[in-house]
Amino acid sequence: MRCLIVGCGRVGSALANLLDADGHEVIVLDENPNAFKRLGQKFHGHAVVGNGIDYDVLKSAGAATADGFVAVTEGDNRNIMAALIAQRMFKIKRIVARIYDPPRGQMYRELGVETVCPTTVGAKLIRDRLVEAPWDGSQPFDFGRLTAVTATVAGEAAGRRVGEIEEPGRIRIAAIRRAPGKVVVATEDAVLEAGDEVHAIVAPDAISNFAKFFGESARAEIPA
Repeated sequence: MRCLIVGCGRVGSALANLLDADGHEVIVLDENPNAFKRLGQKFHGHAVVGNGIDYDVLKSAGAATADGFVAVTEGDNRNIMAALIAQRMFKIKRIVARIYDPPRGQMYRELGVETVCPTTVGAKLIRDRLVEAPWDGSQPFDFGRLTAVTATVAGEAAGRRVGEIEEPGRIRIAAIRRAPGKVVVATEDAVLEAGDEVHAIVAPDAISNFAKFFGESARAEIPA
């Protein structure tokens, strides 16, 4: 899929990297050239400086041949204008716009523009957690008892079995991304290869043990 993303903030850059890792062709458009630093060195897509509601800029960025379009700038009006231009002038079928104001989101969905409202999504998640029954006060990811960590395999970790790195109740490797679009559930006998990206759940007192294998590539997963 060829995807055009307008806005290279935390969400836009994270989405761009996810799509890029899955093998899609990604173009990111932003008015601020410094914003593209968020994409990192592993990003293989294209970065275009320009205004996301300018027809000529969108055309030069490849909107005419895009399969998907996402507008995630900081402004609702800008996101909707960009989405409507993509829909009506470039005839892009798959369009998603981020809208902070819930009533606006519903209105534009009725016009055929799919919207995501962080305000509504966040409120529903908090409500569901708050009234969840039975109440579980030991939610690990929310209360810091465990940490979701990703790391890139290199050096000492390459060639080792997952079972050699795991520690019962302290380190659990859940998944391995071996190639764009290829993610597998980790097993104890799986052998790690250089360049693999591992996703693990690690207890706070075991992070240093985990880092012995993966060094500086180990990093906590923080939602964008």
